[in-house]
Amino acid sequence: MKSSNRHPKPVRRDGPEFRLGKTLRLGRRRVQNVLSFAGQQGLLHGTRTRVVRGRMPEALVSSAKARTGIRSDTKLLEVALANLAVADDYADWLLSRRGALPGDLELEF
Repeated sequence: MKSSNRHPKPVRRDGPEFRLGKTLRLGRRRVQNVLSFAGQQGLLHGTRTRVVRGRMPEALVSSAKARTGIRSDTKLLEVALANLAVADDYADWLLSRRGALPGDLELEF
């Protein structure tokens, strides 16, 4: 979907993702891992019939594309949804366990 702006803002080349090459590479590696895991769970199989749209701030889209190396809006949405679908909820679970052990429990070290 093309923007109605005649002169879109250029992607900033001085942000942290361009200063730190590792960040950009890690972003791309994470994209590959997310898509691989989503594929293993069967989330990327089947016909693509569902249309998902939305208007996003240009800075958000540009930053996400720069960090991941993705150029396509469709692919960017696919990766974002896959990331949400396969997210690891361990940190939330662990924090929810806070205070679950009695305070007088002795740990042997």
